[in-house]
Amino acid sequence: MSSRTGARQMPRPKGIRRVERWLVGLAMAVVAFILERIVMRSVKKSGDAKGQPPPTTVISKGGEVDLE
Repeated sequence: MSSRTGARQMPRPKGIRRVERWLVGLAMAVVAFILERIVMRSVKKSGDAKGQPPPTTVISKGGEVDLE
């Protein structure tokens, strides 16, 4: 049997490939940041538009319940 039965190691990217991978990673980070800002702005706007409903007070007198 050969001694090379393990996983193959990939050589480190060199030159232009290293720069390309770095730029792609940077671009993906920028896209993720922009999408997060858009989603957070949307969540804040929808939270302000709905508002909070007024609380309901329940008064009980024996078997009857009145809502105010």
